[in-house]
Amino acid sequence: MKGGGGGLPAKRRWKGPLVVAVLGLVFLSMLVPLIFLLGQHNNAFHSTIGHGAQQRNAAPSVRVYDQHVVTDERNHSKVDQSAHMDDVIRRLAPTIPKDFGNSSVKKTDINGSPVQVDTHKPVKKNTETLVRDNTSKNITDADENEMICELKFGSYCLWRKEHREKMQDSVVKRMKDLLFVARAYYPSVAKLPALDKLSQEMRQNIQDFERVLSEATTDKDLPPQSEKKLTKMDAAIAKAKSCHVDCNNVDKKFRQLVDLTEDEANFHMKQSAFLYKLAVQTMPKSLHCLSMRLTVEYFKSSLDIEQNLDEKFVNPNLYHYIIFSKNILASSAVINSTVVHARESEKQVFHLLTDTENYFAMKLWFLRNTYGDAAVQVLNIEDLKLYNHHKGAPLHLSLPEEFRVSFRRVDKLTSTTQIKTEYLSMFSHSHYLIPKIFQNLEKVVVLDDDIIVQRDLSALWNLDMGGKVNGAVQFCALKLFHLKNYMSSSGIDYNSCAWTSGVNLIDLSRWRTRNLTEKYQRLVQEMSRDEGLSETTTLSASLLTFQGLVYDLEESWILSGLGHNYGIDLEALKTAAVLHFDGSMKPWLDLGIPMYKSFWKKFLNQQNQFLNDCNINQ
Repeated sequence: MKGGGGGLPAKRRWKGPLVVAVLGLVFLSMLVPLIFLLGQHNNAFHSTIGHGAQQRNAAPSVRVYDQHVVTDERNHSKVDQSAHMDDVIRRLAPTIPKDFGNSSVKKTDINGSPVQVDTHKPVKKNTETLVRDNTSKNITDADENEMICELKFGSYCLWRKEHREKMQDSVVKRMKDLLFVARAYYPSVAKLPALDKLSQEMRQNIQDFERVLSEATTDKDLPPQSEKKLTKMDAAIAKAKSCHVDCNNVDKKFRQLVDLTEDEANFHMKQSAFLYKLAVQTMPKSLHCLSMRLTVEYFKSSLDIEQNLDEKFVNPNLYHYIIFSKNILASSAVINSTVVHARESEKQVFHLLTDTENYFAMKLWFLRNTYGDAAVQVLNIEDLKLYNHHKGAPLHLSLPEEFRVSFRRVDKLTSTTQIKTEYLSMFSHSHYLIPKIFQNLEKVVVLDDDIIVQRDLSALWNLDMGGKVNGAVQFCALKLFHLKNYMSSSGIDYNSCAWTSGVNLIDLSRWRTRNLTEKYQRLVQEMSRDEGLSETTTLSASLLTFQGLVYDLEESWILSGLGHNYGIDLEALKTAAVLHFDGSMKPWLDLGIPMYKSFWKKFLNQQNQFLNDCNINQ
């Protein structure tokens, strides 16, 4: 009995603690996921706060972005595909400008408002997404979305807006809308036994719609009974709306569907922007064909294709133009348009610097094609034995850099906020080798390969620059003040204006006297010491190198924006001295702005056999 009596109390002693333990485990099993979710929420919340604080602590008027690359977003997408697309776009970045087409990049800013510098190579500093400030309340949602799109994806948004088609296939669109609503109501209806018949009807309609939409993307693809299906779905949704269902569940389902739709839309936006940038950066098939055919022909030719023009190439009394380019057609159009409008073509001497890959094709092209009495010298920059001053490695060709700069400002008259985006062209590293390459020349004009000349440029040679080194069109909407956080140098005049390349008159004698090449290289080395070399470094170093040494050319010399601005007046195009196709939509690309292409194409030789064979004149 003692044993039996001792057993019963033991059971009583353990029964209470056992129940408590079980309840405790159940409670913990519910609490742990809750804590985890709250922790995730708090992390997201704090990361958002930190992100905003970081931007507030940054330069008060500057935001730097990667132009030909989507900005480095710290908040990863919920969708794995979207995150992967971000990564692919980032990898594509390093080679676009001239472009965000491209092997160079360009842009601008104003009164203490955020500035966006857009580049093809990843920007090392402040690659944060623009945060809307209080002044943005006056911007309509549609306009603001367009602005933010351009900030993030660059000229792709301009191209998309211009080529947006009107909504067609209204029946398909309506079916998708009804399917969206039916999916939101169906889970709530299916939970109510009294509505079993309606839930079956809705399920059948949803399945029918999904089957039809999986096979039809346009109204023409829809089966004959589509109108009946629409009527049935309309009736089912009307019944569901009249029933007493849990509104919170419907709302929750709607939110889920909206989130999924937004994720899908964002993914397709990034995918489209990626494909646009790929098209902008990739050499068109026709141009690749031309380069390959010319290269093969160069090595097949048994003729003496060399010309003895050494005397003209070093004669300082002639008009010397320098062009950096990898594009045969682009450089040919620049030279042809310049010579056509020159009063004395025999005085025109062009020095075309390219790389090994394009050297032989360009050499044959410019030996077989004449441009009035002008002389054309093709140089391979990699054969000039020039070296990186601090790395000791051979220097390679770099083309003019194009920066896309967006800035926010408040219109004092209307108190509305505006975000404007401009393109700013800037010299690249190769430009600072000009005094060493052309040691016998005292004055030159540097031309970008994305321009067309429409007036005689000889007046440039008679300008008195008053001791200045670089004759350029200045852009005072962007001042050094806006880039002060990226200029780790003393003695800066922050009121100095930015200047743009395209057409630049250079006094090489004063350049050498002031050791500007060494100054630029020193600035680049200082600025890249901590953050590494970036496009921002190139921009800042170039602006500081020529600070106080820029002679302001009249704006009438050059009309910019033909590579991104759809709204340029045609009369202004006809009267401008120089047209600059700065931006991503270059005239030799299919994505080029159609209304401006004719100004460029008319300087191509339509009868050239190589162009016809490669379908360039199509």
